[in-house]
Amino acid sequence: MGKERSAAERLAVAEEAARRAGRVLMERFPRERKLAHKGAIDLVTDADTAAERAILETLAHHFPDHAVLAEESGVHGESRYRWIVDPLDGTTNYAHSVPQFAVSIACEADGRVDVGVIYDPVRDELYSAILGGGARRNGEAISVSQVAELREALLCTGFPYWIHEHFEQPIALFSAFLRRAQAVRRFGAAAIDLAWIACGRFDGFFELGLEPWDVAAGSLIIREAGGVVTNLDGTPFSMEAGQILAAPPTLHAQLLEVAREVGPVRLPHRSA
Repeated sequence: MGKERSAAERLAVAEEAARRAGRVLMERFPRERKLAHKGAIDLVTDADTAAERAILETLAHHFPDHAVLAEESGVHGESRYRWIVDPLDGTTNYAHSVPQFAVSIACEADGRVDVGVIYDPVRDELYSAILGGGARRNGEAISVSQVAELREALLCTGFPYWIHEHFEQPIALFSAFLRRAQAVRRFGAAAIDLAWIACGRFDGFFELGLEPWDVAAGSLIIREAGGVVTNLDGTPFSMEAGQILAAPPTLHAQLLEVAREVGPVRLPHRSA
């Protein structure tokens, strides 16, 4: 099972790993152009695999007995501690030289995420949280916005990789929120979207088709910044549910009402 590792100790290693991966990404940006396809519009670059390798090497050095769930290489080992890693969130942006991407690393202890880190290497912004310890950006405490009216809210979202085949529900959600909010943005990197909810730049986030590595760190950081995170129907948030609704407590109920108007979530099986 391995020896006990404190959340603070694991956070320090997660921050080290995220910064190391960020350096790998920036060394290759904006020149990276070696692409492969995991799906019809789901890309992977050499930078993804190089950044993931840097993270896994860092984790293995400090915690050789810990388990890992990584986007590019899958599942490694079994342990009461499990790391959930996205080495490059926003791969499509990265591949097109759009400077909006991030590294996302979370750690579970006994099935509960208690450490989360998101690193934006372009802006050199490191978002972090420990369960029960609040959220920070570059060491300074952050909190969600205080916007209380949906018509005054700046929302963000993304579209799933299966949008071409099953566009109806994502577009219905987007349309419903667009008609009620001040504006809706779509930047193509869920980890940064979630981090910006936590620090108050955005006021709400909704999305379908997300994977655990997309949301594990960000969901913790938002909650520790005072936000509310649920599934789109208001049920308790689950990383495996493939959906998320996040907002300040002043706004979450209004977003939930809109999401429920659109109807029950229906997620297709993701094609390989």
